[in-house]
Amino acid sequence: MSLVAGSYERFIWGFKLKALKHSTESLTLTPIFTFPSHLSPIKSVAVAGSFAASGSSDDTIKIYDLTTSQEIGSLNDPTSTVTSLALYSPSSLSSAFPRNMFAGMDDGFVSFYDADPFVHLKSVKVHKKGVNDICVHNSGKLLLSVGKDGCLGMVNLVRGRRSFFCRIGKEASLVEYDCGGEKFFMGVEEKVSVHESENAKVDHLPVLMTLNFCVRPCENSGQRRFLNGLLYTGGEDRNVTAWDKVSGKVAYCIEDAHSARVKGIVVLSKIDGNSEEDPFLVASASSDGIIKVWDVRMATKDKPTPLAEANTKSRLTCLAGSSVKSMKKRFAGSSNSSKEQEDATKE
Repeated sequence: MSLVAGSYERFIWGFKLKALKHSTESLTLTPIFTFPSHLSPIKSVAVAGSFAASGSSDDTIKIYDLTTSQEIGSLNDPTSTVTSLALYSPSSLSSAFPRNMFAGMDDGFVSFYDADPFVHLKSVKVHKKGVNDICVHNSGKLLLSVGKDGCLGMVNLVRGRRSFFCRIGKEASLVEYDCGGEKFFMGVEEKVSVHESENAKVDHLPVLMTLNFCVRPCENSGQRRFLNGLLYTGGEDRNVTAWDKVSGKVAYCIEDAHSARVKGIVVLSKIDGNSEEDPFLVASASSDGIIKVWDVRMATKDKPTPLAEANTKSRLTCLAGSSVKSMKKRFAGSSNSSKEQEDATKE
């Protein structure tokens, strides 16, 4: 399992999460790389398999190979600050190899890229002002975006054009699809609302919370008692909170998870691709410079202790994660098989 974080000081940080003695009760975050990859603060990072990408206010996107811990290229197509990145992997590739990359810009455009190789395909003007956040449906056919113009936009990735646009009244800071793609979450000021993907109807009353910076859903799984059907949020209150997506109530909360605002959350899947048990792990990053990995089964305790942590001594702005080990097993055939996949942006 790999974690990648971006910082205000323009540094990119990479860590590998390892289990000691084949037990998730003893973990360590081992640094695999760190270097000043941008000329300005990093706004967003995305990870899929052994590939990672970072976007910055220096109007560039950097691409990394996590297996070699090296930067492998730079994209200078963005016309303004890159505010949000998303990597899309078809389900047939088990999220091991990204097929497309999407970037939201501060000038209101959303750009499409082919990830094999990384080539700019098209840019679509979605918002009148800057894009705050984007997310891609698990089918790879739709993209949602929210912007500083107080609007929600939908892009048809098959036709490569904006298909829906509506004013939501207030500026939304984040948008995220549920793992199944049937719902999406939108953060507006101090609220996160749950919407039906089909018609954007509000599923239930908005969840009240302090100012939020990150939202991460967890896939439904009958084996995940502490993760099943939950939505994780982090923000100004310095907590990592798990919400029940049906009732809108707090399932549990890791209070004072950090000494400063939480800027990124990653729900970690299996550390070892051969593991049959879910590790119940959630990683969080804060502007205090610390990345922590939690066993959420300990969240009911008064003061849960993180299983692993790393101090970057910088102001972290974003966090992403992926399993690199599973990627190595498929990498040899991924490059060829990915070309056989239907590219939604080229149909």
